[in-house]
Amino acid sequence: MGLITIGIIIIITALFAVKTVPYMRDNKSKVLTAAGLIFLLMILFASVKQVEPGMVGVKKLFGKVSNNILESGLNIINPLVKVVMFDIRTENYTMSGVHDEGAVRGDDAIRVLSADGLEVIVDLTVLYKVVPSEAPRILKEVGTDYRNVIVRPICRTGIRNNAVYYDAVSLYSTKRDEFQNRIFSAIESNFKERGLLLEQLLIRNLTLPESVKAAIESKINAEQEAQKMTFVLQKERQEAERKRVEAQGIADYQKILSSGLSDRLLQYEMIKAITNSPNAKLIIMTNEKGLPIMVDTK
Repeated sequence: MGLITIGIIIIITALFAVKTVPYMRDNKSKVLTAAGLIFLLMILFASVKQVEPGMVGVKKLFGKVSNNILESGLNIINPLVKVVMFDIRTENYTMSGVHDEGAVRGDDAIRVLSADGLEVIVDLTVLYKVVPSEAPRILKEVGTDYRNVIVRPICRTGIRNNAVYYDAVSLYSTKRDEFQNRIFSAIESNFKERGLLLEQLLIRNLTLPESVKAAIESKINAEQEAQKMTFVLQKERQEAERKRVEAQGIADYQKILSSGLSDRLLQYEMIKAITNSPNAKLIIMTNEKGLPIMVDTK
């Protein structure tokens, strides 16, 4: 539209010049022809629209929005049409309590009330994108600022509406994934109704009141001490069982030894012990009849 406006201005200027400027008047046909060619070039350039990768164009003519979108690449359009670009790549919107980390400067974390009436602070990031075919409807119903009109309020409302089903400790520990999946389902349906696709929802941080955090830490410490004591008791039981088995083995050994011990065995063991001794030279023993027996160990 801007190029056509420039072309019209050139035509008007040329017509005015051929009437007032002598040189232009003498070359009227040339001046008008040149102005006409420039005007045609302006129309030609205005009729070609380039759409970048990851974008789609929505055509708007005199306030009326076309339902046909322009894909990436070069497109031939009506030179009077205005093209509004929409980014269809994945976008993220972060609401954080850390300064300059989120989409809004300052503390933009979501403060919600849990089922037990405690305030929980939630840092959230949502990944979403515009559905290409829905871009004309978004332009007609919302405009181009869909981040602040749709994404932000729906996410904050979805968090608050679903946090009331959980107590603060559950949100912080066992029910965190369930809570995240619940709000994902709620936000996804709302986004879909408005032409957006929710890809992922990330609860980045949950901050509890200091009193609750202290109670949780105390509970965790108590559980760890209980687990430690359980381990110690189990170890002591195992040690007592080991000692019992060891004592039973010694008793069994003594019982077996005493039942099988005889004079012959003792005599044999004594001979074997003396024979193996490096200091033994000559051993005098008696046989069954009491007669002496000499054993030379050399």
